[in-house]
Amino acid sequence: MTVIRPIAVVGPTATGKSDLALDLAERLDGEIVNIDAMQMYRGMDIGTAKLPVAERRGIPHHQLDVLEVTETATVAAYQERARADVEALLEAGRTPVIVGGSMMYFQALLDEWSFPATDPDVRRRFEERLAEIGPLALHRELDALDPAAGAKILTTDGRRIVRALEVVTLTGEPFAASAPAIGPARWDTAIVALDRDTEELDARIDLRTRRMFDGGLVDEVRALEARGLRDGVTAARAIGYAQVLAAFDGEYDLDQARELTFIGTRRYVRRQRSWFRRDPRVVWLDGADPDLFGAALAAHAAPPWRA
Repeated sequence: MTVIRPIAVVGPTATGKSDLALDLAERLDGEIVNIDAMQMYRGMDIGTAKLPVAERRGIPHHQLDVLEVTETATVAAYQERARADVEALLEAGRTPVIVGGSMMYFQALLDEWSFPATDPDVRRRFEERLAEIGPLALHRELDALDPAAGAKILTTDGRRIVRALEVVTLTGEPFAASAPAIGPARWDTAIVALDRDTEELDARIDLRTRRMFDGGLVDEVRALEARGLRDGVTAARAIGYAQVLAAFDGEYDLDQARELTFIGTRRYVRRQRSWFRRDPRVVWLDGADPDLFGAALAAHAAPPWRA
């Protein structure tokens, strides 16, 4: 009996992951499993560079368009749903092609990660504190309790600051204690990451950002605002959407929103690159390589990683 091996295509934004994933799915008789957190939201299409249905080559995609913008995306819920998708594909004899750049979602899917319990009252207390004093001041409180978590979590990432404080409060242990150790990937998944020359990638991000704004991102945000985007904990903070909402509020104009979206995306790319580079299981490929597809197939055929 042939053992089917999934393949994950990860790495920084705008490197060409979606096209490679479709090529692999066609060759390996596979289906796509999304690991981009913001692409799970219905209607968040332009700003997340979600492939239109007409460009998906008839290949089924999982974990796309599964949330309303008023719902909160959580890693734990994604882990349960996406693992079920992968298991169902393997049972059906199809190759899961896992694609995206959301770091914690990737790790939740492929690693042995059990999430600490949550307590609505504790979380609400820290969320109220966040609203009262802002993320920078709350980050200082986290830094005092758990310097290692403070060093890893951005001072602007209010949601992760709140979660870290919740975990530390409930467990009495550092936030990092809940993170999984790197081991063989679940299902012996082959992992490839795409990257490109920094200047080239910056140019691709700039072009993508301009196309988003020229292609209707502002109208998309306006339509989602009417569906409750501002009420969402996670959706409203997505890069591009947050900047357009701030422009609606008069904080700056739309040209500045576009520039800040570019800057935010570029900063996020640096974080993705740094995060995935720490994973020894990843085979790095050049997104500009003329034989990118062949290199990805070779990585899929190589023996699974072992420590």
